[in-house]
Amino acid sequence: MKRVIQLFVFILLIQTAQAQTKPAASVKPTTPAGKQISITLTPLKNCWVYIGSYYGKGKALVDSAYLNDKSVGAFKGNKLVGGVYFIVSPKMTIQFELLIDSKQQFSIVGDTLQKDKFVITGSQDNDLFKSYLTFSSERGKIMQEQEAAYHQSKTSADSTKYKNLIMQGDKDLQTYREDLIKKHPNSLLAMLFNTMKRPTAPPVRMVKGKPDSLYPYRFVKDHFWDDVVFSDDRLLRTPFFESKLDDYFKFYVSPEPDSLIDEVKFMLLSAKPGKEIYPYLLTKFTNKYISPEFMGQDKVFLYLFENFYAKGDTVLLNAASKKTITDRAYSLMANQLGLPSAPLDLTDTTGKTVSLYGIKAPFTVVIFWDPNCGHCKEEVPRLDSMYRAKWQALGVAIYAVNIYENENVAWKKLITEKSLHNWYHVYQTKAARAAEEKAGQPSYKQLYDVFKTPTLYLLDKDKRIIAKQLSIQQFDDLIATKMKPKS
Repeated sequence: MKRVIQLFVFILLIQTAQAQTKPAASVKPTTPAGKQISITLTPLKNCWVYIGSYYGKGKALVDSAYLNDKSVGAFKGNKLVGGVYFIVSPKMTIQFELLIDSKQQFSIVGDTLQKDKFVITGSQDNDLFKSYLTFSSERGKIMQEQEAAYHQSKTSADSTKYKNLIMQGDKDLQTYREDLIKKHPNSLLAMLFNTMKRPTAPPVRMVKGKPDSLYPYRFVKDHFWDDVVFSDDRLLRTPFFESKLDDYFKFYVSPEPDSLIDEVKFMLLSAKPGKEIYPYLLTKFTNKYISPEFMGQDKVFLYLFENFYAKGDTVLLNAASKKTITDRAYSLMANQLGLPSAPLDLTDTTGKTVSLYGIKAPFTVVIFWDPNCGHCKEEVPRLDSMYRAKWQALGVAIYAVNIYENENVAWKKLITEKSLHNWYHVYQTKAARAAEEKAGQPSYKQLYDVFKTPTLYLLDKDKRIIAKQLSIQQFDDLIATKMKPKS
């Protein structure tokens, strides 16, 4: 049976955001500092309509308004965080988008049969937004026609012509955005355009007569977040911030843990003044690196635990999430890449103690497995095949730990049936486990993060951890690389 731990982090902020998806049957009285957004949405009558926002990569309903028999209603109450919002019909279909800025006293008139004909009065940001939507829509239609003509071009001259027209269209859109930022630098739309924009890679430059091929990459990376303020909570209420963030880590940040830590540290410290963006990013990075895609990146999660959660940010968590975060951190502390592996002095099939550190070998593979685990029954013979074919001749040792002392009969039977010879087959006796618990010592399952089977580690001659949780073939490739003579 394969056992896999499922790890979830629920921050109170996220729970609050989820709670906001429920329509509000009643609203608080309007105050001068609150919002008063009247809405007329024909032909809807005697029904609830909703206002929603983007939230990271998702969407959430944040307020409701009841339309009377004249299709008139109002969103009232506390102010909303600025960003990109949308009006939602009773059938939960988005009618149109609008901007919510600091001034939240304006009116909306729209028709569900003509979604693009809505009119907003009393909001400068929405005036700017509507003008931009009109311009980009008209420009987009022209560019689509040019794109179609480009693909139908029969001569190189035509292809060049339409390609240049398309490029000019893109340039016109960019110019429109840049001009708006200059004319209205404090507008919400300027903030959105600054968040959207991505640097254009410059040509390779010459340094001391030689081409610097990495210059375009460095330039884009260094300017990727120009004019973006990470403490701005409005970033969460855009449909493009988190996608841009993911692209940045995917294309411009090395997957090496220390590089990731530098970026995460910068973003979190920059976002710290934000009421919502900071806990959101902390949650995002925690969820990403608590069970990372690549080996060794759990070091990023430990950095988050030691530098944020352990220094007080666990107040953001509910009790269950706090326990999950803390337990997971303690399970990873002792088995980071480059650290000496935890000592193992376990009992073999004959009752003899076998010390992991007593094994002399250039490499040692440590495998924690369960004789009744279906996946183990597939992987263990594969491991033995690799051992017989290559590793045994290289002096590689295999230290195989049966994690269930109650399964010793099945364990020994499987060892015999699969002819798993020349391995070190060990388990922990009940007496040893009881003594360990009495002394308050961590178990080997915690020290080696054994929450699923099989769990594998590769150790060097000094029993330092050089790899974990890779495939058998990846272990073999790493051993081959390590054994190559250094030039």
